[in-house]
Amino acid sequence: MNRPQNAPPRSKVFLEGRYRKLTRDLPQTIFWCPKCKGHPRRRKGCEQCEGFGKLTRDSVQELLGWVIGKAFGTRKHKFHGAGREDLDVRMLGRGRPFVLELIDPKVSEVDLAACEAMVNDRNEGRMEVEGLHWTEKERVRVIKEGKYAKRYRALVEVDGEVDPARLAELVGDRLTLKQNTPARVAHRRADMVRERWMEFSSLELTDEGRVEAVIVSEHGTYLKEAISGEDERTTPNLSGLLGSQARCVELDVLAILDEEGEEPPAPAERPQRPSFGDGLGE
Repeated sequence: MNRPQNAPPRSKVFLEGRYRKLTRDLPQTIFWCPKCKGHPRRRKGCEQCEGFGKLTRDSVQELLGWVIGKAFGTRKHKFHGAGREDLDVRMLGRGRPFVLELIDPKVSEVDLAACEAMVNDRNEGRMEVEGLHWTEKERVRVIKEGKYAKRYRALVEVDGEVDPARLAELVGDRLTLKQNTPARVAHRRADMVRERWMEFSSLELTDEGRVEAVIVSEHGTYLKEAISGEDERTTPNLSGLLGSQARCVELDVLAILDEEGEEPPAPAERPQRPSFGDGLGE
């Protein structure tokens, strides 16, 4: 579609899709150094990041932004995700919904399928994107404010032997948790008690004596602490239910679900380019 003659430049373009994160060393957004904040002057001589300005070399946001931003002729963008996973947690399944907001693009006609393919080719084994399509500004609010339950796979170490019969007893019941803000996020989250639900879909012993758990939980549940208990800051917890200390050693998000923990409908076909002015910032 060609731009109308004398049309005003578009200040923002919004794209939507899903990403899968396949490694345990990739944050969702830019991981700025907490000491220097990546400031061009302050990062010089910063001991924490050694002058790099960031604590990781890249992120999902950057791997998308470098390719798609170049296609649109801009370096400026914002990433809006439907929640986020920890740095060491993989995002698998159909992936996590996101909106990429491109600011002051110089190019308007872009082949999004080609961008998607280039992102995936360049980042094979690390991350991939699916279903990239044009969207509207209002989707940012929907994506960010939505309440999504999640299905996880957790690999759990347990002190001592585990009774398989006890594991079987725990499957299927929806538990109501009371969680104090975990110590690991206390610097950026209010110290309060949150009530969340969690359900064990399966609990199986591995050949190595670990427990492989598939867990569905309400949005905002701190899964690692729901497993360990963090000195009873989360109750009930898997450690207490098994009577032995449990620790999550690997965690994967398998699916982003609706608020009640059900599978959302499969995505429709890739939407086409909107008419001029639709879904664009002012």
